[in-house]
Amino acid sequence: MRRLFSSVGSRLPVPAAALTLTLALAGCGGSGAGTTVGSVPSATAGAQAVRGAAPGTAHAGSASPSASAPARLPGLGPRTLAEIPDNARQVLIVTGKGKNSPQSQVVLYQRSDDDGWAVGQTWAAHNALKGWTDHHYAGDLHSPIGVFTLSDAGGLLADPGTKLPYDRSGSFTIGGTGFEGEPLAGSFDYVVAIDYNREPGTSPLDWTRPLGANRGGGIWLHVDHGGPTHGCVSLAPQHMKELLRTLDPALHPVIAMGDRTSLER
Repeated sequence: MRRLFSSVGSRLPVPAAALTLTLALAGCGGSGAGTTVGSVPSATAGAQAVRGAAPGTAHAGSASPSASAPARLPGLGPRTLAEIPDNARQVLIVTGKGKNSPQSQVVLYQRSDDDGWAVGQTWAAHNALKGWTDHHYAGDLHSPIGVFTLSDAGGLLADPGTKLPYDRSGSFTIGGTGFEGEPLAGSFDYVVAIDYNREPGTSPLDWTRPLGANRGGGIWLHVDHGGPTHGCVSLAPQHMKELLRTLDPALHPVIAMGDRTSLER
């Protein structure tokens, strides 16, 4: 499984002035020297919707049922909905505050066959410094808009109990400061690779870039450091742990991400 409808994106190489990273890898826009950081198909190429697999059943987790589970995923227009595979039973929706804003909200929806989409809690998040783009290129400081599968996880710390393949490695070490002078240490304690311009089924550190290095890569969900990212989406540590424990490859999880207007297309 790979990305579904993506527009650009990848991971932005770390622009020197804004972010001082001592990366042993290339998370969230890092250069990836000496390691591999995911990469995935392009916006049009490689839409790898996983069709035909067993739908799976819902389980307890972040997406706890609400009083009235919606029959349709809210906030997503026909173009975005069309990119979500039929067998996806977990959809993480990241809604940016604005096209040029680094702030967003994250909600995990989980579907059971008969009861619609159970709605999880709303979590605050950061995305890229300059907001969102349909045509992401390395170093553009935008997060890619699109629908992508979520296949692999990892981090500096031990597996908190995820069902996703988890690569614990010292290469997830990061240092330095972010765009607002905040320390970056601990940002890669937990990560989930977003399958944009990467090869699903490999460690988030894998440097394969199916679309080419200029399309970026290493777009992850990772621990929030209190400021904008280079291209990733970041969540509070407790929310990253909860997300990792809830995502289930048997439910074919995907992420739909972008500013509100773009998602409503």
